[in-house]
Amino acid sequence: MNQRWTLRAIALLSTLLSAALLPEGNAAAQRQPFSPLPAPTELAQAEMQPSPDSLFVAYPPTKYETVADRIFFIGTANPDDPVAINGQVIENRSDDGHFAPTLPLEMGENTFTLVQGDQSVTLNITRSSIEPPMPEGVGFAEGSLMPAENIARLPGELICLSAIAPPNAQVSATLGNNTLTLTPQTSVDLPPNSAVLTDQTTPVALSATEYAGCIMPAEPGDLGSPSFTIKAQGQTVTAEAPGQVSILSPTDIQVAEVTADFGIARTGPATDYSRITPLPAGTRAAITGRDSEWLRLDYGGWIKESETQVSSAPVPPASIIRGISTDQKGDWTEVVFPLQTPVPIEIKQDTQSLTLTLHNTTPQTDTIYFSNDPVVERMDFNSVLPNSAEYTFHFKKPQQWGYKLRYEGTSLILSLKHAPKTNSLKGTTILIDPGHGSNADLGSRGPTGYPEKDVALIVSKLLRDELKSRGATVVMTREGDDDLYPDDRVETIEATEPTLALSLHYNALPDAGDALGTSGVGSFWYHPQAHDLASFLHNYLIEELGRESYGVYWNNLALTRPTVAPSVLLELGFMINPEEFEWITDEKSQQKLAKTLAQGVEKWLEGQ
Repeated sequence: MNQRWTLRAIALLSTLLSAALLPEGNAAAQRQPFSPLPAPTELAQAEMQPSPDSLFVAYPPTKYETVADRIFFIGTANPDDPVAINGQVIENRSDDGHFAPTLPLEMGENTFTLVQGDQSVTLNITRSSIEPPMPEGVGFAEGSLMPAENIARLPGELICLSAIAPPNAQVSATLGNNTLTLTPQTSVDLPPNSAVLTDQTTPVALSATEYAGCIMPAEPGDLGSPSFTIKAQGQTVTAEAPGQVSILSPTDIQVAEVTADFGIARTGPATDYSRITPLPAGTRAAITGRDSEWLRLDYGGWIKESETQVSSAPVPPASIIRGISTDQKGDWTEVVFPLQTPVPIEIKQDTQSLTLTLHNTTPQTDTIYFSNDPVVERMDFNSVLPNSAEYTFHFKKPQQWGYKLRYEGTSLILSLKHAPKTNSLKGTTILIDPGHGSNADLGSRGPTGYPEKDVALIVSKLLRDELKSRGATVVMTREGDDDLYPDDRVETIEATEPTLALSLHYNALPDAGDALGTSGVGSFWYHPQAHDLASFLHNYLIEELGRESYGVYWNNLALTRPTVAPSVLLELGFMINPEEFEWITDEKSQQKLAKTLAQGVEKWLEGQ
């Protein structure tokens, strides 16, 4: 399906997730509460404190748009009287009167009225299509002509053009001196990553038809914008794509140097593409392609141009490598890779090793010496033709405790963290990140409107006290109702370099999820060094507390990405589940949860 509309669908569906589970996008987007409502005003805050006997709907808002085919209604009312929605009595309410029914949505406008006694609440929900709007008669779907942004490629690379149009049409495109016939493609799209959380990953059949074709220009130059023509029903319509196409000169070499502390490298030219190893400041690589604000570097990764400085060069950056040295500095082993220029890198981990790949590097390595080290058993070297070098570190213990990367001049420094000197909580530093915070970032909300940020802070403080009583030093990212971006929290983790980091949250679901039937503890990790901790704590909590299991997930989240320590994010229950919400807000249950979690951390450390 046309990528621009795929991204639109992903963007719409992503707004329906808990902010804790927003892996990408700008910092402001990741601060938003579970529902797509704007930051609450004083009036909205007052409305979130319903009287015990009043009918109250916490979600969705009274006017709301979604692309989901169903939606749940989270709210509360007097437990002694029935509540009806469009005349149907809501079943399965909690003891306190909370409810969370799910109802289907028709395409377009849907009206729902909830009634209890003489009270009523009316909601207007609009279901929109993920497909682009088609024009009346003959024409192209709005915004479907690709490329939508300016792109640049090297000679000999495929340039693919596409458009969405009615079925059974004749569609062609002209770019430079090339005219090609575009053929219909399979109209199937993939759900967004969030679909994994609701087990709704089946590919989606689309009614719109995408027409596509590719050319392979051989000469450098500006080809301009492609012109598209559609013939159908005896009519001919032409239109021009907004993006222009350029073919780069392979001898006019442009080099990008990373200026951000760490440039975010990705598998493609947009934030929805997967992250790969960040590139330390100073990294230099030749540019082999452009997509709008994105640069493709010669080793294959894409990076935003704003995170780099671009200049011309007579030759692409490359290096040889020979001797490697090591040194122990405090709780870290530093491995120094001397290079002629800072090259792009990649890190791959498994349970007992870490592999560093140096791209654009020709090895002249014949001798390796690794001194007796508390972390590394041995280091292996492997040349990867034509121009990469791999160094694999095998650890003495399966559990890794973290790593750091930086360039000093042209030398790459890989720092490997030592294990704690103790296998108890005494002498350790545990970082706790209470999720969300402030009226600008409520997090998910329960049936009464009670926000995730408040209960996350309560349980975090209880956990802090439990850990301190067992001898740990505890660092909190917030002690009050603080307005923090995800990057602020990550910076605290990186500056603290704790023994381990825990981010505490409470969960929600996308609109198409089952709020009434979904509950339990979820655990999220990103780096392999955090997997064992995430699994252990998840299993310990469900076994000791008798809670349901939501599962252990690999997830690209800001609070799971720090490399300096095992970092996990725990979703301790579902705010939107009526029964679980009562457990979440019960003071004795909060105390037991904090004590059990502290015990789990202690037992995990004892096993290392």
